Amino acid sequence: MAASFALRAGGLNAGVLPRTPNSRRACVAVRAGKYDEELVNTARTMASPGRGLLAMDESNATVGKRLDSIGLENNETNRKAYREMLVSTQGLGQYISGAILFEETLYQSGNNGRKMVDMLTEQGIVPGIKVDKGLAPLANSNGEQWAQGLDGLDKRCAEYYKAGARFAKWRSVVSIPNGPSTIAVRESAYGLARYAAICQNAGLVPIVEPEILLDGDHDIQRCLEVSEAVWAETFKYLADNKVLFEGMLLKPSMVTPGAECPTRATPQQVGEYTLTMLKCRVPPAVPGIMFLSGGQSELEATLNLQEMNRQPNPWHVSFSYARALQNTVLKTWQGKSENVGKAQEALLKRAKANSDAQRGQYDPATEGSTEAAQSMYQKGYQY
Repeated sequence: MAASFALRAGGLNAGVLPRTPNSRRACVAVRAGKYDEELVNTARTMASPGRGLLAMDESNATVGKRLDSIGLENNETNRKAYREMLVSTQGLGQYISGAILFEETLYQSGNNGRKMVDMLTEQGIVPGIKVDKGLAPLANSNGEQWAQGLDGLDKRCAEYYKAGARFAKWRSVVSIPNGPSTIAVRESAYGLARYAAICQNAGLVPIVEPEILLDGDHDIQRCLEVSEAVWAETFKYLADNKVLFEGMLLKPSMVTPGAECPTRATPQQVGEYTLTMLKCRVPPAVPGIMFLSGGQSELEATLNLQEMNRQPNPWHVSFSYARALQNTVLKTWQGKSENVGKAQEALLKRAKANSDAQRGQYDPATEGSTEAAQSMYQKGYQY
């Protein structure tokens, strides 16, 4: 059995050795979990320099909408063809450390008979799995939602581990226009903490994702206030549930104005406000913070990530993007086999851009005259 020993402030994360009146020894908290060493190593691998996560865990209904946008029917054959194109992209492991899969993909093989999981691990990409069961209305709230899926999660995680997954993702959401209510914030935090504890006991690194939805006309200051409240509650429950901080990752929203806010924020402002939130709420023991793009354009998400890596911080600040990595890929592919190579080149380009941003070395001039770049120039952003 692997053992992990860690110093814990306040003794919140584990049992604490008693202090005697005459003791001069530091108060040390001890945790010895079956998978602790593996969890720490996996988390560190995923938080390796210049790499981030490819989020390709869209539900069948969501990926169906994306296929419909290019005129393809939503069936298993087309879903598999698209996802196989992503995971079989040669050289992807240079920029991507982990891929979040939907359950269907975890057990699928490509047309060449090779398992999707094996295609990833051969490139040094850690396979992961979405484990929540979606959102449902939260009773007696302000029209808010809660994430389902704790029932039977321990058994599902054990099966996912056998299938090759080494991390998991659970998404809860918080709506600023709807409050957020105390009950919704608490439900989000507690559900994430229970999920994280269950995953770690099954050998899966939990990605903790309380998404602050982009909907609303609130300004960036209001987003900061809500984000700080949500993260304070989340880490309180993570500590209460003895979650190993060194063996988990975060997937937060960036601190931005609401989508309907008339005052837009520059990448510099997004970076400043987001780092302010992190420094106030996230323990340095957490190895990686993998931001979701949250409806941002491809280039906008890259620029914002770059700003957060322009100054020193104690974490690996990186990305876990879905649309911000895949939009151009999908448009290039169009469901045609002859376009696979070009689509994979587009994926590599966006992955490299975000890899450079993670290192603070991204040059937007490399985007040339792309549609995304022109859109950003028209908005008046300064690089």
